[in-house]
Amino acid sequence: MNATYVALEGVEGSGKTTVARAIGDRLVDMGVECVAVREPGGTWLGEEIRRLLLHAGDMTPWAEAALFAAQRAQLAAEVIRPALVSGRWVVSDRSFYSSLAYQGAARGLGVDAVRSINLAALDGVVPDLVAVLDVEPDIGLARQTDADRIGKEGIEFQRLVRDAYHALAAEEPRRVRIVDAAQSPTRIAQAVVSMAEVVGV
Repeated sequence: MNATYVALEGVEGSGKTTVARAIGDRLVDMGVECVAVREPGGTWLGEEIRRLLLHAGDMTPWAEAALFAAQRAQLAAEVIRPALVSGRWVVSDRSFYSSLAYQGAARGLGVDAVRSINLAALDGVVPDLVAVLDVEPDIGLARQTDADRIGKEGIEFQRLVRDAYHALAAEEPRRVRIVDAAQSPTRIAQAVVSMAEVVGV
């Protein structure tokens, strides 16, 4: 089975972290080695930037977008590319598609502009499959117990994010898939791994 890079996306409270763990368990049961990562974070630089992005004060939309791209560049070079080269799967809690939805669409910077800086930063390390865990924004926000700086943006912002994910899925139907987040984490994990096996061939 080819090494495959799977990213989980969605609005706040869609269950990405829980599903990522379930996918990791599923792959282990299948005898597949995998590496779990999260964005922002995953490296010393990424964790420092994570603190700024999620818990610092106000920043301009482009400063936010640039910080996300910076931590992503480090993660791709330091963790994701080496894992894939060694034959291991990568399961990521978010990816650059978050920036397309959040900064590109919801912040109004432009999806194409945000895509450009991220593709330059990633140097070809992009997900094979992006599974968008789809949930109504009000349900997702209600699940939050300790909202971070971005999670506090409110319902209208999250609706823009959700709409952006659906638009991306329509533009890239092979790579970006909408998954009903109302299912159990185990069932979602099974579905995502099955999709990944196809796109990773």
